[in-house]
Formats: sequence, C-alpha cells, structure tokens
Amino acid sequence: MSSSPLSPPAPGRLPLLRPPDPHGHAKVSFVELFFDLVFVFAVTQLSHTLIGHFSLAGVLQTGFLMLAVWWVWIFTSWVTNWLDPERLPVRLCLFAIMLAGLLMSAALPQAFGERALMFAGSFAAIQVGRTLFFLWAVRGAERPMVRNFQRIGAWLSATAVLWIAGALHEPLRVPLWLAALAIEYVGPSAGFFVPGLGRSTTSDWNVSGGHLAERCALFVIIALGESLLVTGATFAAEPLTPIGVLAFLVSFAGSLVMWWLYFDTTNDFASGRITRSDDPGRLARLAYTYLHLPIVAGIIVNAAADEFVLAHPSGHTDLRTAVCLLGGVGLYAIGVGLFKRAVVGRWPWSHGLAALLLAAAGPFVHDWPPVATSAFACAVLAALAAWERASRAACLVPDSAAGETEPSIGP
Repeated sequence: MSSSPLSPPAPGRLPLLRPPDPHGHAKVSFVELFFDLVFVFAVTQLSHTLIGHFSLAGVLQTGFLMLAVWWVWIFTSWVTNWLDPERLPVRLCLFAIMLAGLLMSAALPQAFGERALMFAGSFAAIQVGRTLFFLWAVRGAERPMVRNFQRIGAWLSATAVLWIAGALHEPLRVPLWLAALAIEYVGPSAGFFVPGLGRSTTSDWNVSGGHLAERCALFVIIALGESLLVTGATFAAEPLTPIGVLAFLVSFAGSLVMWWLYFDTTNDFASGRITRSDDPGRLARLAYTYLHLPIVAGIIVNAAADEFVLAHPSGHTDLRTAVCLLGGVGLYAIGVGLFKRAVVGRWPWSHGLAALLLAAAGPFVHDWPPVATSAFACAVLAALAAWERASRAACLVPDSAAGETEPSIGP
C-alpha cells in the first residue's frame, strides 16, 4: 500500500480530500499550525495542574486528562491527513474544534469538579462532531474510507454517552470516564469493530506518513515550548541568586537535550521509514498514535520538575521533585526508546540503561540539593543523546524499502 495521500475525488463529489502529492508528504498547512495553538494552552493547563495538585490523586487525574487531550489532537491530525485544510469547509471545521478545544482546555483544572460537564461536553462534541463532518466531507468516496469512519462514529457516539453521564453523575464520574477513555484507546487496535459494519484494517488508513510524522514532531515542540515557558516564568519570579542562575541553566540544558535526543537521532529516520512503508497506517497507529504519549508525558512531567527546582534550588530534594525529575526524564527516555523500537524493530538498550540509572539514583537524591538532582538527570539524558549520535555515525543499517543504507539510530 502506498503512503501517498488518497486518489483524486470522483466527479460529482465534494472535493475535500487532499490532492495527491508526488513526494508522498502532504504539506503541514498554516491552519493546522494555528489549530495547534489551542493545545499550547492545553499543555500549559496540564503542567500547571500537576504543579498545583501534586498528590497521588492529582497525578492520576492529570495523567488521565493528558490522555484525553492527546486523543483529541491525534484524531484531528489523522483527519487533516486526509482532508484538505485549504478548503473552506475543512477550515471552518477546524475552527469549530478549536473553540471546543479552548473550552475543554479551560476546564482542565476543574475537570473532575465544577467544570466536569464543560470538559466532557467539549470532548464528546469534538470527537463525534469531527467524525460526522468527515463522513459528510467524503460522501461518495471509496467505500473502505466511509465504512471506516462509520465504525469510528459508532464507537465515539457510545463513549460520548459515558462522558456526559459521568459529568452529570459525580459518584459514577471516575468509573464512567475511565471506561469511556479505555474504549476509545482500544478502538484503533480493535479495528473499531462494529457488528454489521465489520472491522477496519490498517490498509484502510492510507496516510501520508511524512505529514503525520511532522505533525507529531510539532506536538513534541509544543510540549518542549511549555517546558521553556515554565523555566522562564519561574526564573523571572524568583530572586536572582547564583544557585538560582545555575538551576535556570541546568533546566534550559535539560530541555535542549530532550530536543536533541528526539530530533537529532530519531525523527528524520522514523519519518523516512513511515513514508516508504508498505503499510503506513499500521506504523502510524503504533509509533505515532500510541507511542508518542510517554514522550509528551515525560516532557510535561519534567516541566513541573523545572518549576520545583527553580523555586527551591538548594536544600534537600523532596519526594515530588525527585519523582518529577527522575520520573519525567526516565519516561521520556523510555518513550523515545519505544518509538525507535516501533520503527527499527529492535529495542535500543541504551535507553533502558538510562532509565535504570535514573531509577537507581532515586534512594540517594534526598540528600542532594534539587539543582544537583536536576543536573544528574540532565547528564544522563545528555550521555544517552551523545551515545545515540555516536552509534548512528559509526554504523549504517540497510533500509530494504528504499534499497539503500541509512544511519542506525541506536545500539
């Protein structure tokens, strides 16, 4: 199956599909970048919620909300992979999703409280409304595509009932919302099976691999941007001291190394792989729909850690700072490793070693000043990035889809 966008629309049908691209890489449009601004706000809300409610319940709730935010964004990115954002109806749909997304993001800090209906209603409206719009936009298109979104619509309509019911009935909110989100996450792996409509296959999801890879890379940039915003805003609000300046420099270095590990040794290679894949839908479902979650989550958790360190750079490293620093960086390293495993076919054990080093330091960091713990986590990630770059430069692996060699992305 080719990874190029879909064929031209049939005569008499509304031409809302992306036109074929000879390079197999649909362009990311300005309206898509504009759409992403809502999710800059959403990521900010998530990191601030984690910072302000750092307890077991707060961490679990923030993690749940992050899963929901990601699911709205990645589903929309799949849709704009097929539909042409330069067409007015598609743009209007994106603007409507932006408005609902802004309401959803504004509700995040009180999503489990007084703004539950605002959050759940916005989420359900986006999921169901976007699917209905897609079915209208591709009416008369190839049968597999229409059938695919009919199945998706059935699943999302069912979960919408659970979202709204949970918002209206506080005692049942948590189990209903957990069930709704679990069903939505299982959907792609289950092929959105519906009795009478059958099951979707990854060959039905004929995506522009390069476009989806670029979209996910841009979301990583959004999350890293939030980390820098937290660093700059917290540093500006604190007294100017030598240890405060040191903490600021270490936090900045941590964001830089996170960028380096993903964009220098991973993103271009993975983008090339999915662009040339015989089944881009399968790789997109695993590597981009699911496995970017720990990458983004690690960045958000690390942003909270930066705020804790900059606010109290000296003294002892408390539990919340240690968990966010070591856990956030460890989650990021594992996430990037899983992403590489999906596109290369083997686990880069250097990422596992980095995670083990971070975990092994856990019992000892209480006696370290927070700035030292931050520097340690940054050093582990920097060593991992350097190792990956060196191994890529030293080894070439054949790429059978391209018929040529490409640099390895890790041992």
